[in-house]
Amino acid sequence: MSPKPVLIAQISDLHIKPPGALAYGRVDTAKALERCVATLNAFRPAADFVVISGDLVDTPTAEEYDHLKKLLAPLEIPFAGIPGNHDSRPLMRAAFPDAPYVQAIGPLDQQIEVNGVDLLLLDSSVPGKPHGNLEASTLGWLDATLATTPDRPALLFLHHPPFKGGIWHMDQQDLFNADQLAEIVRRCPRAKRIACGHVHRSMLTAFAGLPTTICPAPNHAVDLDLAQLLPPSFKVEPPAFHIHAWFPGEGLGHVVTHQVPIGEFDGPHPFFGPDGKLL
Repeated sequence: MSPKPVLIAQISDLHIKPPGALAYGRVDTAKALERCVATLNAFRPAADFVVISGDLVDTPTAEEYDHLKKLLAPLEIPFAGIPGNHDSRPLMRAAFPDAPYVQAIGPLDQQIEVNGVDLLLLDSSVPGKPHGNLEASTLGWLDATLATTPDRPALLFLHHPPFKGGIWHMDQQDLFNADQLAEIVRRCPRAKRIACGHVHRSMLTAFAGLPTTICPAPNHAVDLDLAQLLPPSFKVEPPAFHIHAWFPGEGLGHVVTHQVPIGEFDGPHPFFGPDGKLL
């Protein structure tokens, strides 16, 4: 029997508007988050923690953060968030003043320990800009933190992907100093996964020798335009989130990332009948 994993759920790009407002005039992001929270609460075994990897709100305004907090209130799992390019550092600090921020001002980096796994939340937001950049203070903190406790696995979360995914307008606003992040993770083997948001689509690649994922969104998806045929566009596709499962084992164990669809679906149904035969 497999050892019990530590389950870290990741949701991303919530884009909460003021009550009653629709994103881009079409998408009810509040209703989408309500469905996402319901799916998270119903998932078994329950996740140990939830990371929200940026773009918690849309404009941003204090009213949107107030609405966000009300929508997250039913969530039965502890959570933490990091800013995306649609967020405001000061407004986010005010909305979540008890978060374990590493610095009193500037980036909203956080370190959270969950059952023997370190979650390192990196603030890649650049105030007023769509692209990402990790400030010197964040890089220094990450380097020093990864150098400690080498026997503990670490999962890294940030909003902006450190790689190009092929969607032309998103590739223009990814993490601009990905090379500096690569230098750090290459020499720190306890980093087991980099998990991002921003693109509203599930993606998987290797970055600096490390499996690196992008989490889908609970609301709308950036159109998968790999031929540069369209202006920046979105589609309303089946929503989902990620579950990162860390399994203890040899060395620092291993991490498996699952995509979980949001909603209720037919099943589960058994493969075998009472007689043990395949149905």
